[in-house]
Amino acid sequence: MYINFFYKSNNEIPLSFLRIAFQNSPMANSNTLPLYEKVGIKRTIHRAMDITILSLLIILLSYRMLFIHSHGLCWLQVIALSCESWFTFIWILLVATRWSFFDYKTYPHRLLKREEELPPVDIFVTTADAELEPPIITVNTVLSLLAVDYPAEKLACYVSDDGGSPITFYSLSEALKFARIWVPFCKKYKVQVRAPFRFFNSNNNNDDDYLVSDSSPEFRHEWKKMKEEYEKVRQRIEEAALRDLTGELPHFCNMKSNNHPPIIKVIWENKEAAYDGLPHLIYVCREKIPKHQHHYKAGAMNVLTRVSGLMTNAPYMLNVDCDMFVNNPNILLHAMCLLQDPIIDKEYAFVQFPQSFYNGLKDDPYGNQFHVLLEFIIRGATGLQGPCYMGTGCIHRRKVLYGQSPDGGSDVNNDELLQKTFGKSENLKKSVIHTLRGTTHYPTTRPLDSHYSLGALKEVASCDYEYNSSWGAEVGWVYGSATEDLLTGMTIHKKGWKSVLVSPNPKAFLGFAPSGGPTSLRQQKRWVTGQLEVLFSTKSPIFGLIFDKLQLRQCMFYLWISLWGIRSIPELLYSLLPPYSLIANSPFFPNVQQPAACIPLLLFAIYNLQQLLQYLEVGQSIRAWWNNQKMGRVNTMSAYLFGFIGILLKLLGLSENMFEVTKKGSSSSNDDGEMEEDSSRFTFDDSSLFVPATTILIIQLVALSIGLLRLVEANHVIEEVMVGEMICSVWLILCFWPFLKGMLAKGRFGIPWPTLCKSISLTLLFVSVMLKN
Repeated sequence: MYINFFYKSNNEIPLSFLRIAFQNSPMANSNTLPLYEKVGIKRTIHRAMDITILSLLIILLSYRMLFIHSHGLCWLQVIALSCESWFTFIWILLVATRWSFFDYKTYPHRLLKREEELPPVDIFVTTADAELEPPIITVNTVLSLLAVDYPAEKLACYVSDDGGSPITFYSLSEALKFARIWVPFCKKYKVQVRAPFRFFNSNNNNDDDYLVSDSSPEFRHEWKKMKEEYEKVRQRIEEAALRDLTGELPHFCNMKSNNHPPIIKVIWENKEAAYDGLPHLIYVCREKIPKHQHHYKAGAMNVLTRVSGLMTNAPYMLNVDCDMFVNNPNILLHAMCLLQDPIIDKEYAFVQFPQSFYNGLKDDPYGNQFHVLLEFIIRGATGLQGPCYMGTGCIHRRKVLYGQSPDGGSDVNNDELLQKTFGKSENLKKSVIHTLRGTTHYPTTRPLDSHYSLGALKEVASCDYEYNSSWGAEVGWVYGSATEDLLTGMTIHKKGWKSVLVSPNPKAFLGFAPSGGPTSLRQQKRWVTGQLEVLFSTKSPIFGLIFDKLQLRQCMFYLWISLWGIRSIPELLYSLLPPYSLIANSPFFPNVQQPAACIPLLLFAIYNLQQLLQYLEVGQSIRAWWNNQKMGRVNTMSAYLFGFIGILLKLLGLSENMFEVTKKGSSSSNDDGEMEEDSSRFTFDDSSLFVPATTILIIQLVALSIGLLRLVEANHVIEEVMVGEMICSVWLILCFWPFLKGMLAKGRFGIPWPTLCKSISLTLLFVSVMLKN
């Protein structure tokens, strides 16, 4: 084994780092070419801007402290100092996270030459509600997974149906019938996008160039045949959703979504272990009992882990959400280029693919496509212990989720310890021992394990199996947060493991991005709630730094994420300072005649310039940058604020947080790119989420009106007007422009009258208090 350093020219990256670690690996027997390279990315301009912004923040804090020292305590200046101190702290966390950028380039075509040594992979697909997550979406995701470029005999696809819906099982059975002709078709013509609803999209004018490399008459004929068959499948599923299926599927009789026994069905088994056949397809519905804690998605993932451990027990597990279809059929090969490296095997726990979306609206009007977040923050974490686990599009090592540390220490001979950790199933304990001991030899055939029984499978899928075990604490997906992905990934990093972000071209997965104001904000609120649950618990990254193996900068990365909700408080207070100053005629920014007035002005200009450059660098438009600026303020003043309030109420024992499933759009053969009319316009409902942002907007409008009146009274003498405060109010009004339009619109595009009345009342209260002071 050896490590080689060398330089490689690149139009953006003059210095690169390549680690070749395959010389003593089985992978190197036939070919010693490296399967991946780790490339450093230099971003000198952004580093300079980071330091400049940090310096300006420190200078601004110094100005505040000197002002308070010379003029005495003033609550306006104290609040400004407190908020700006918070902004400085958050900026330090951010800069520490994104200081070291790396990119991993993989070469899957080299791995294909070593096909016989590829390891088995178990694939997990999760769905929870057949109404919010239409089965046709799950069907397309499953079909795309069954058709990946990987030996079929080494794959098993498990679908978790947490709602216990007969239509989901029926849809998967129909999907299998179509898969028998769809998978061979995809591989014969090297189809890239293997989700049928995307492949047959009639709105794509460049289907041949984008989806296939064949335009022969034979292909045209088969294309039409495939489309007709898919439409039949889609129609049967839609018709089945309208009728009672319990007569056809007796196992689903008298079932309720929150009260049902475990159901495990092998829809398809690749008994002949055919290389070009179909992977195993297994339906899993865990047991649910009312008033029993099921731990949402994390609980479902742990059931899949145990069931698959008995049936196939692959050393690697890919998990995807039901709406995340495969966009690159080589995804497993991309991951194995890294996971099969002997050095990475001892250091890296999982490979994460970025989240991307097929229905993303032009210019990202809802700010939920995360282009800059992925490129400039998540990728920055690759220079630390690695990116966080994002909950989907991730390949895990089974042994890591079974609690093994990087040093490989596991006492597999202690039966009592195994039972306390993994539960009382003897079959599962044998499976765990096999996993933790590890193996470098993978059988050429992998039928479903003949040693398990249906009773053994139902046992590990039952509600009470995890009692007196370490599931959800030390092994498996970790419980205790609505964002089980963040908590599970951080727990893995605490043990000293690393992770890696791989961004292949084309993108690995494409999913559904929620649109509309209410849906988007509720998703953001759920994320923030889960992040704060982690922060205010014994599983906090701070404890991971002190007591575990979480590195300092990795801790700062997790803190930056976990503090999203808390930042709503300083931002809310800071947004009220300009209107207070304008209404009470008491400035908190330096006068325009003072040299110190340049400090906030430069901060404002350089920060926004850097943000704009980042969006342009990742191929986004100026409009996209502006939309994300707007939604940043909207999310903070609504979703983040309510997430923070919800956690406070939970900590006080006054409420419990509820997990909300995000509604997904339906997939059909002609819906890609087909958006509803005015889909980019912000929509509203009667939720209280919209009250704070609406109130802030109205307060800014009132304060700006008062400021402009003073400007007129001062005969346009700028020196006597609070220019900085007026600029801030104008900026916030522009940021809340969708709400301003909502105040004048009707229907779902308009703010409901009850919300407006609440906001107006709060505005009047604020103005009256400020005038009295």
